[in-house]
Amino acid sequence: MVCISEDLIRRRAEHNNGEIFSLEEVALHQQDIERIEHIDKWCRDLKILYLQNNLIPKIENVGRLKKLEYLNLALNNIEVIENLEGCESLQKLDLTVNFVGKLSSVESLKQNFHLRELYLVGNPCTEFHGYRQYVVACLPQLQWLDGKEIGRGECIQAQQELDAVRRRVLEQEADYIEKRKEQKRSGLKETREKQEDLQINQLLSENQNGTHQNPESSSKAHTDAEDKEKEFWEKPCPFTPESRLEAHRHLEDKRRAKEKEREKPKNKTLRTLITADGRVLNINEPKLDFNLTEDENNCMLLDLRVYRHMDTSLLDVDVQPTYVRVTVKGKVFQLVLPAEVKPDSSTAQRSQTTGHLLLILPLAIGEIKPKKPTARPTSVTSNKNTRTETRPAQGRELLEVDPGLVGSLANIVPKGNESSHKPLQLSQHPQRCGVEESPVSKDFVDDPEVPPLM
Repeated sequence: MVCISEDLIRRRAEHNNGEIFSLEEVALHQQDIERIEHIDKWCRDLKILYLQNNLIPKIENVGRLKKLEYLNLALNNIEVIENLEGCESLQKLDLTVNFVGKLSSVESLKQNFHLRELYLVGNPCTEFHGYRQYVVACLPQLQWLDGKEIGRGECIQAQQELDAVRRRVLEQEADYIEKRKEQKRSGLKETREKQEDLQINQLLSENQNGTHQNPESSSKAHTDAEDKEKEFWEKPCPFTPESRLEAHRHLEDKRRAKEKEREKPKNKTLRTLITADGRVLNINEPKLDFNLTEDENNCMLLDLRVYRHMDTSLLDVDVQPTYVRVTVKGKVFQLVLPAEVKPDSSTAQRSQTTGHLLLILPLAIGEIKPKKPTARPTSVTSNKNTRTETRPAQGRELLEVDPGLVGSLANIVPKGNESSHKPLQLSQHPQRCGVEESPVSKDFVDDPEVPPLM
């Protein structure tokens, strides 16, 4: 059951900045409202009130709306016209497709002197013989009835035949009231039977849920549910407030069942991103185009063409040394990189015009890594009785020599054949720059004070 609350009226008063005390028009149609309340206290200046297509069974709590000019109560469960005497300014009343069977209740509108239009199309009272004549005679202030204009001649004739028409209308009204009582009794009986069947079905479904169901039983249950649904809508029933309520509650139960099914966690198959042996897979669930290139700054550029108008909060980027994973609205894009990158130095940018996602991934090539220490060779000296191992100092490497070859190595250079290497002397050539020189005389004495000839 939906009640008229202050929050509901404020939401419907957006054009009035959320103020309800000065509200002149409010639309509360298709809200599944089952009772009119609070409006006459909160919205005293109301002029137009829309309450069509709800589940309202009675007209009430509108008598204080002195400025109300138009009241729309079409497609509800109203059976009697009442409690509208205080609506002094009422000009139009719409009761289309209700269950007004007590036609004599229209006489309660005699005090609404400004009433000009009345709609009763689709009500049981419209099937009474003399219906239009009776309404026109009882409400002389009307100008339109069910969308048809009331002429002056029609009004005079209806006034003249009012007594006879009222008698016929009251007789038909009494028959309808008896018929309506029988409908209520049969409706209560059917309601009890349906409730019992519903309880039995619930017990059976609980028992079936407790035991293991095979595919055949589940398909049979689905077929039975479809047959029951088809039977519910094809079964003939009288058009009454009870049947309308039953159809509404049936639809409401179906809607709630669908919501529960959506809320249940679905057993989705887990997608495999990395195999059991540690191999990373290439995955493109969102089916996005991409481009992987390498620039001159020793970086790899991944251009992922993300949807242009998608919010960035729906993206999740994870960069690893050997692969990149981008989650787009729950769908995974995973790409194995051809070279190792630095995740800590990587950046992600989003274009404001195209919406593309650009990942800048610096390569890990050229990074200085500590080398593992290697074992150095050892020198071994041995005697006949003792054997010792000595490690050379760090940074020096010694040649290992077999002890038995020490004497032979000393005789590599034979004694007595040493050659003395003296400093090299330059020999004077007889020609210099192609000029032949004469031999020097033995009596020539070089005087250092005399400059040489050029």
